[in-house]
Amino acid sequence: MVQYRRNRVMGGSYFFTVTLRDRKSTVLIDHLEFLREAVRKTREARPFTIEAWVVLPEHMHALWTLPPDDADYSSRWRSIKSHFTHQLAKQIPINRNTKGEYALWQRRFWEHTLRDDVDFSRHIDYIHYNPVKHGHVKQVKDWPYSSFHRFVAKTVYPLNWGCANNDTFDQYQFGE
Repeated sequence: MVQYRRNRVMGGSYFFTVTLRDRKSTVLIDHLEFLREAVRKTREARPFTIEAWVVLPEHMHALWTLPPDDADYSSRWRSIKSHFTHQLAKQIPINRNTKGEYALWQRRFWEHTLRDDVDFSRHIDYIHYNPVKHGHVKQVKDWPYSSFHRFVAKTVYPLNWGCANNDTFDQYQFGE
């Protein structure tokens, strides 16, 4: 079995991409209440700070900061995926793989350890702009499944951030 090397920093901040196996699925936004419950239960057992999050139909991006004495994000993702899957399986049939496991998620997730404040800010921008990038909406403010609205309420972003008619938008550079 391939041993994946993951960077682990105690109390670090991390950017994640987590994807469903079926890239045409809409199950994440169709059953957002199960995802919210899975995150809530996981955070009760293993706390972490959600810095930013966006949920798209078949994948999501998140930026977390872990507690100072902790670098174990993998068990948190395993818990979120497991809670969500088991709740969903009570509502709709989910295919199983040859090992009998639910075949809902891609097996792994993509992780990036954030290096500094600029890296942190760019990934938050990337998260919030992602629904526009994928063509789900024309303006960031129109995607309801995003922490963007929390950032607007805290006046971190103006409501028209990410819009073509926002003169300051050209200064932003996005990328994973």
